[in-house]
Amino acid sequence: MSNLVQSAPPAGRIAGQEPLPALPGVPRARKRGRLYVLDGLRLGAALMVVAFHYTAIGAEAWDRPAWTVFPEVSRFTSYGYLGVQLFFVISGFVICMSAWGRPLKAFFVSRVVRLYPAYWFAVVATTVTLAVVPGERARLAWHEVLANLTMLQEPLGVRPVDAVYWTLFAELRFYLLFAVLVWIGLTYQRVVLFCCVWGAATILRAKAEPGPLRTLVMPEYSWFFIAGMAFYLMYRFRPNLLLFGIVGVSFCASLVPSMEKFRHIPHINEQARWPVIAVIAVIFGVMALVATGKLSGAQWRWLPVAGALTYPLYLLHEFIGWEVFGHFSPRGVHPWVLVGATTAGMLVLSYLVHKAVETPLSRYLKRRLA
Repeated sequence: MSNLVQSAPPAGRIAGQEPLPALPGVPRARKRGRLYVLDGLRLGAALMVVAFHYTAIGAEAWDRPAWTVFPEVSRFTSYGYLGVQLFFVISGFVICMSAWGRPLKAFFVSRVVRLYPAYWFAVVATTVTLAVVPGERARLAWHEVLANLTMLQEPLGVRPVDAVYWTLFAELRFYLLFAVLVWIGLTYQRVVLFCCVWGAATILRAKAEPGPLRTLVMPEYSWFFIAGMAFYLMYRFRPNLLLFGIVGVSFCASLVPSMEKFRHIPHINEQARWPVIAVIAVIFGVMALVATGKLSGAQWRWLPVAGALTYPLYLLHEFIGWEVFGHFSPRGVHPWVLVGATTAGMLVLSYLVHKAVETPLSRYLKRRLA
């Protein structure tokens, strides 16, 4: 969820080297440009999550369950949590693309400058909002806020400043695993082997007791990252039966943990859970179109702007939005006016954060770290 789309090095070429000769049984890389469509998909995924948090779950913001405030629309937005799964598939694709041909240090620097500037601002902004706006949400102690600045609050056993931060720890675990592959060197065969080994480890640890190895493997979400990497290999080297097999296994295996996640949404009955399969199928179908080049013609200029809004929007929207609802809802403001105005305000704030905080601080960190 948290990655800007970056152009891959020229096909078949490692930075600073001549094109590598094709090996027997290995597809030849194709020259590809920037995929603007991924920016639009990322914003779409973020808006799915926003709709889920604003109209389908939570009670404190409205003084009653959100699905009773929006009874009709919540039948659809209750599935918006699957935007996170779309984020993970895109992350597998983009991380594989952006890391290709880069040394480990460059990969590390790119992740730090991409993740932390907007995140630090979000932690401070959310903390200040919760402190200033009167509400029922518990305030964190200062040492807990400082621990959140590391992005390691979950393994440290510290409460998050905002609940959406849980996905960042999933991303960090993926980066840690993928860093091993970057250190060795990315090739078609190694990425395929990495996908297969991670998938096998996921199967072996899926029903294991909680522990460090299960936490690292993260069987609840690993299939989406694996599918994203396989989709990128399709995009870079052309589709083949092996890659479609990895994607197919990932799709089927991902349904079980995704359905388990849905059981925590109390107002949806068993019969209404089949759309989970449909939404995940759409996610995989759209990414298949991306991987096969069917959507490469989408070159609209607003798409990079949409992608730039995604990460700040995701980080800022939940608790701050709920505080806004809780403050204005008792004063008679119509719920739809509140949701619409708050969403629009969050998009504007996200743009300002990207321009005034994320971009300059990322450049500064990149110069100092690189």
